[in-house]
Amino acid sequence: MHIKNNTSILKFHISSFFINDDYKIVTFNAVILFLLYNIGNLGNILIITVICLDVQLHTPMYFFLCNLAIVDICYTTVTVPNLLYILLSGDDTMSSTQCLIQMFFFSIAGTSETTVILVMAYDRYVAICHPLHYHRILNKKICILLMAVIWICALVNSSVFVNSVLKMFFCSSTTINQFFCDVKAMIKISCGGTDMFYVLMYADCFLLGFCPSVCNVISYVKIIKVILRIKSKDGRSKAFSTCSSHLTCMAIYYVSGLSVYLIPLSEHYNLLEQILTTFYKTVTPMMNPLIYSLRNNEMRSSLRKLVASFSQDIAYLKS
Repeated sequence: MHIKNNTSILKFHISSFFINDDYKIVTFNAVILFLLYNIGNLGNILIITVICLDVQLHTPMYFFLCNLAIVDICYTTVTVPNLLYILLSGDDTMSSTQCLIQMFFFSIAGTSETTVILVMAYDRYVAICHPLHYHRILNKKICILLMAVIWICALVNSSVFVNSVLKMFFCSSTTINQFFCDVKAMIKISCGGTDMFYVLMYADCFLLGFCPSVCNVISYVKIIKVILRIKSKDGRSKAFSTCSSHLTCMAIYYVSGLSVYLIPLSEHYNLLEQILTTFYKTVTPMMNPLIYSLRNNEMRSSLRKLVASFSQDIAYLKS
């Protein structure tokens, strides 16, 4: 990360639509962000807690859901607390080191989210299309191995990505028109050294965008075909109920993600891009626990049992 005369860049300036000269507007934005961040994290922590405590949920499907909840917590924690600090302190600067660290962990979370959603689609495919072989294909060892591979690949991908950013040059502007150190926003202000980055970006778009999308679509086409062949109405309803929460989550993630990254690299689209990115990075992780808790019968049942058990413990302590 250098400017054209080869001197290192020390600081970047974050310029987001959240930041405003009016203190009341800034406070309102900070409160909304704080609520979204905490509601999302509490929901995801609740999902992790319920899955860990309820033995009936110790299945591959909920193991992957637990990992998705962890990824969602990381996703928002990498960006939102720093934005809250900027809003409340008025200091919109980030050092190049802070920027790279944020970019590194954000890339890990993004890569992990995409691949976990893909693995969850495969899990549903095996459960619906090959139910007799489900526990053999997705046994405990395979599930742990899959998640280990996902996290290692995310770490490697993020390291290579950040290394490509280090080779970029900047002319004069160091103002990032986004609420965090987003690579796409940095490309707009760079004026050289982006060749390696573009190669990696296109490779990532293909491997982490196009390929998972195609695999997810193929999985769900086969799943729907099998479900429609089920003669029992209750059986069809249960199968759709099991898949609908993941399908909804997947659709929101891919539609919002594609909306962000398909917007042209132009100053005219800065505001629209920031609004869509905010939805993609903060609202979507908050919606995942709501979708899984409201649309999944097993999750609702486990939540009720947890609340009932907690109420009994409180009543016992009071007596």
